[in-house]
Amino acid sequence: MRENFAVLNSKEQLMTDEPIHRTGQEARGGDIILNTPARRAIFISGLVGMVILALLGFALV
Repeated sequence: MRENFAVLNSKEQLMTDEPIHRTGQEARGGDIILNTPARRAIFISGLVGMVILALLGFALV
């Protein structure tokens, strides 16, 4: 027999089996936080890498 139980997540909110409804405004909010120089370098090199791959893809077509 399955028992109903609830747990607390990291924000100390009660989590149950019921789905949580969030509006579009509440769901938004993904800020890119680049605190350290290493994180900035990795992020920028990833962007540059995607641009280079896109240019190579167009050049080969």
